[in-house]
Amino acid sequence: MIGVPVVMDGDTTPNRAVVLSRGHAYGIDAAALKCKFEQHSGLQHLLPRYTLALITQISQTSVSTRHHVIEQQFCRWLLQCLELVPGNQVMMTQELVATVLGVRREGITDVASRLRNAGILNYVRGRITILDRARLEACSCECYAEIKREYERLLPASGRPEAGTRLMPGYAARRAPGSRAHRTPIQATR
Repeated sequence: MIGVPVVMDGDTTPNRAVVLSRGHAYGIDAAALKCKFEQHSGLQHLLPRYTLALITQISQTSVSTRHHVIEQQFCRWLLQCLELVPGNQVMMTQELVATVLGVRREGITDVASRLRNAGILNYVRGRITILDRARLEACSCECYAEIKREYERLLPASGRPEAGTRLMPGYAARRAPGSRAHRTPIQATR
């Protein structure tokens, strides 16, 4: 979700959102979201819990960036990306992955090669295919499991819009009751 400040009485944010892959998103006008938030106790319960989970993700990502090796960070990041997409593929170049993680592209190339040689993933021209998710999770740092645990605790499956929906920050859209949310194609930039 982009726009957490709206429901926390902030009108603006110094952050910007960058779309990393193609897909769809729901959009709602900030004023309409604030109105629905004030009117619906379900949103008043859901959005603060979502914000707590988002804070956990931000915190754990910071820890990972500072304390874990590139391989662990890359695996954590891939697992988080898998929460966004159906299936087992992430469409992203190694250069873009390196930029997102703040490391050199050569480091990502080395890690991706080791993981491919181990049979954990395959990659071809910006398409990363996860072949063995369990082994990818084993190669990741504990930050991914902590983030996932917190999302499951704060946003249990019974509160999700559909059974089996993966719910991590920005990864699953939720339509506000009575809103006029709409599907908007997202264009990826490179």
